[in-house]
Amino acid sequence: MRVAIVSESFLPTVNGVTTSVCRVLDELNDRGHDAVVICPGPNAPLQYRGFAVHPVPSIAYRQFPLGMPNQHVQQVLADFAPDVLHAASPFLLGAQAIAAAGRLGVGTVAVYQTDVAGYAKRNRLGLTTNLAWRYVRWVHNGADLTLAPSTASASDLDRAGILRVRRWGRGVDLARYHPNNRRRPGAAALRELVSPDGEVVVGYVGRIAPEKQVERLAALRGMDGIRIAVVGDGPAEVPVRKALKRMPVSWLGRRGGDDLADAYAAIDVFVHTGTEETFGQTVQEAHASGLPVVAPNAGGPIDLVRHGVDGFLVDDDAELRAAVQRLVDDGHLRWRMGEAGRRAVLAASWSALCDQLLQHYAAAITHRSASGRRLQRAVDL
Repeated sequence: MRVAIVSESFLPTVNGVTTSVCRVLDELNDRGHDAVVICPGPNAPLQYRGFAVHPVPSIAYRQFPLGMPNQHVQQVLADFAPDVLHAASPFLLGAQAIAAAGRLGVGTVAVYQTDVAGYAKRNRLGLTTNLAWRYVRWVHNGADLTLAPSTASASDLDRAGILRVRRWGRGVDLARYHPNNRRRPGAAALRELVSPDGEVVVGYVGRIAPEKQVERLAALRGMDGIRIAVVGDGPAEVPVRKALKRMPVSWLGRRGGDDLADAYAAIDVFVHTGTEETFGQTVQEAHASGLPVVAPNAGGPIDLVRHGVDGFLVDDDAELRAAVQRLVDDGHLRWRMGEAGRRAVLAASWSALCDQLLQHYAAAITHRSASGRRLQRAVDL
């Protein structure tokens, strides 16, 4: 199969969209498929796993390059002649690509990854919310299939009038993120740095951005016997540091690869703070690492955390503090929930998720073909 992937984010920018796109490309390469990538420039690599990467002009927005529609998109698609177009979190660039693929008769899959409703509510956009949803509806209804990562986001899309929505989650690297990592020298050294006196380590991993609400960790102020580890960086780091001032926090910065796996291994309790996640990849990575998870009872974590089994879902800061306190006080509960979390993600390998994705690609190709036949009959009439 020939797959054109148009992504609103790609290397060297690292986030959930980039990570999932790279893992899809890894799987496509391993299975012998062909692919091409179109993404924002100017610093993107010109190839990935042997697949050509075509950067397009971009503008800077909140520390990220935002790809702009460009005539190069249509030309790349026409030259590559894909069987299917995969639009990752489509916005401006993805919208152009979906339209261009439609003109070429190519099946299209749009992967939804932005919580429009949550973003609008947090920023008090009012009437702008309706305009945002109108744009999302226009983009996604132009695709043959929209993939939602969670039941919450699928419900949002259904209420907004987006058609042909199916569920597709995200995979997790079960080998890289593993409970046995606690025995690795790097993890042990980091643990000693963060918890020199054997305190329970409560950790957050992810971008430090307004929508991540990392300042909610302030609910743990004054809790005895803990250290807090924050892994990541981002535009809200200054106000978050201020909110957590004089708390026992280790700021570990952005980490990737084995360094990130060591960071998970140095944590005892994982806390996910944001209420606007369409999925929650770090929740899966924490579970794969054998950690209990405390997360908001909202968005993607609802599908990932089984309340009372492998973590707790909380509705407010008081419940967040109570859940963390319970896990801090009970080491056996931490172990039991961590084991349950690991078992829960064993079926979520990227290989299994790519199997599902290829089925979605086939469905999109079939839908585009059927639509073309219906259009041709209408023209003939």
